[in-house]
Amino acid sequence: MEIERKFTLKTLPENLEAYPHHHIEQAYLSVDPVVRVRKEDTQYYLTYKGKGMMAREESNLPLNEAAYYHLRAKADGNIISKTRYRIPLPHPRFKECCPTPPDNYTLTIELDVFDPPFAPLIMAEVEFGSKEAAENFLPPDWFDEDVTYCKEYHNSYLALHRI
Repeated sequence: MEIERKFTLKTLPENLEAYPHHHIEQAYLSVDPVVRVRKEDTQYYLTYKGKGMMAREESNLPLNEAAYYHLRAKADGNIISKTRYRIPLPHPRFKECCPTPPDNYTLTIELDVFDPPFAPLIMAEVEFGSKEAAENFLPPDWFDEDVTYCKEYHNSYLALHRI
């Protein structure tokens, strides 16, 4: 189960290049249901995603390089290319209704800087262990709009459209 929220950003964090990052390329074989192939550095995957915007089933199957390129050639629409930065968010904040997480509780922000034709799009995703945590998360001040439920900001939509 993948449970995540998506946000646009007001500003980028300082020293962005200091965080671990990967180059990602992905292409969509289907958007209903979502079936994509992804290259992350030198690793390759086929992913199936169930229905849903914030929470949905997700299954990954490893691919080899030849299978990835064979399937990528059959993709619909745009191939999405981006750099993903993994930024730790120690001591995340939640609404008052939720229990306080332990001191060592850390979430990870996956900050995506898109290449053309989607540049200058930049988005952040945060994955959670439960729907309750996702719904009660208070984003950092440098996050802007919550676009979790805006289909236009999902990669499967971007593959067929430009925003």
